[in-house]
Amino acid sequence: MSRPLSRLQSGLLLASLVAGGALVQPRGARAEPVAVRYTEGVVHGFLVLRTLEGKTLAQGDLAQVAHGDRVTSRLVFHFRDGSIQDETVVYSQRRNFRLVSDHLVQKGPAFPQPMEVTVDGASGQATVRYTEDGKPKVATERFDLPPDVANGLVLTLLKNVPRKARQITLSMVAPTPKPRLVKLVITPAGREPFSIAGSTRQATHYVVKVELGGVAGVLAPLVGKQPPDSHVWILGGEAPAFVRAEVTLYPGGPSCRIELTSPVWPKPSKRAAPAGSPGH
Repeated sequence: MSRPLSRLQSGLLLASLVAGGALVQPRGARAEPVAVRYTEGVVHGFLVLRTLEGKTLAQGDLAQVAHGDRVTSRLVFHFRDGSIQDETVVYSQRRNFRLVSDHLVQKGPAFPQPMEVTVDGASGQATVRYTEDGKPKVATERFDLPPDVANGLVLTLLKNVPRKARQITLSMVAPTPKPRLVKLVITPAGREPFSIAGSTRQATHYVVKVELGGVAGVLAPLVGKQPPDSHVWILGGEAPAFVRAEVTLYPGGPSCRIELTSPVWPKPSKRAAPAGSPGH
């Protein structure tokens, strides 16, 4: 199932990466888009979301289609408690990956503050709809988005970065009640083994940190507001693929694990032997 999930658009990862980072201000740095090394295509993949202890929280469906150099990918997680995580990202893959739009919805009891976030890559406008004290509210900000903005694209970009890259930095619009532009610093942490049907493979482990600049960065560790690291495992080779991620669903929430899953078929019932066969 690794190949069917060659493109994972994960709003869960998105929420984790900016958890607690509402005060982040990006430092001046040259924004470089990630070059397309592996183009994306038609995909239907299956995911499962579990606690780190193994309890299943939600099942997910990823549906992706490509028309020319434009890709539309939608990932929906259905939680056992009725909650929904639904994200649709549109991006272009002409020489470099560029965000066209991202639409993220989190609602239900799994999310302490349900919200809807829309990011327009062309205009730079970000809109967040949320509820506060029982009243619906809307916050809108317009950014001069850099070419490396990675909303909904982190895992795809990780499949395309050079394997020898020591560190990459990406931009992201944080899905918080007041949208902010933040920086993500991604560092490889070595290769780790896993197995498929007894066959051992190696995946590159990436650590994703939210960069807290200025006063916020100095004070965050002291007041317990430093966003937790996220972890992503990518299988390399001729057809790189997502393997696993460990993230939080919302600021201050517990870490969860996203993994590939396979269909489970019902056991076949006993069938009557055809007429004329031995034992009939």
